[in-house]
Amino acid sequence: MSIEKTIQERAASQCEICSSKNNLSLFEVPPHPKGTVDDTILVCDTCKTQIENPDEVDPNHWRCLNESMWSEVDAVKVIAWRMLNRLKSEGWTQDLLDMMYLEEDTLKWAAATGEGDDEDEAVIHKDVNGVILENGDTVVLTKDLNVKGGASFTAKRGTAVRRISLVWDNAEQIEGKVEGQQIVILTKFVKKM
Repeated sequence: MSIEKTIQERAASQCEICSSKNNLSLFEVPPHPKGTVDDTILVCDTCKTQIENPDEVDPNHWRCLNESMWSEVDAVKVIAWRMLNRLKSEGWTQDLLDMMYLEEDTLKWAAATGEGDDEDEAVIHKDVNGVILENGDTVVLTKDLNVKGGASFTAKRGTAVRRISLVWDNAEQIEGKVEGQQIVILTKFVKKM
């Protein structure tokens, strides 16, 4: 059975966040999705758009978290926790956060994107020009980098690295694939495209 069919069956063909049955698609939960059943959820367009665009969040839509935060699926709980933290100023969300329980690994995953951090404590990744980097961005190497490890090679200056992942606890590191190999890259050697 394909991942999509497995997730649709698990979700009963409805959004795992708000229970909508319209315009559903798979959403891989950052920061290091592998496209597995465990890190992918089924969401509607409304939830997906608001998860990806903090400026477009409608607090009333997210009252559905009162139900979905109790999901058996860790990826759903991660999104619920992040959205509740994003909406902290709403008042009602703090009560739900106080009731919510996440295992240590799940909480680490939920906090990995910096959602819920105080602005002055958040780990912010910036490129060589001081531009803020986000998960999924494309960057270009600004210097030839010698890659060590399993396959030793030189990643050439000007190489594009697509769909980067931020190293959640280190503002100076990102991860990305170069020549098919997943590597850690220092942010001072990349420029956002």
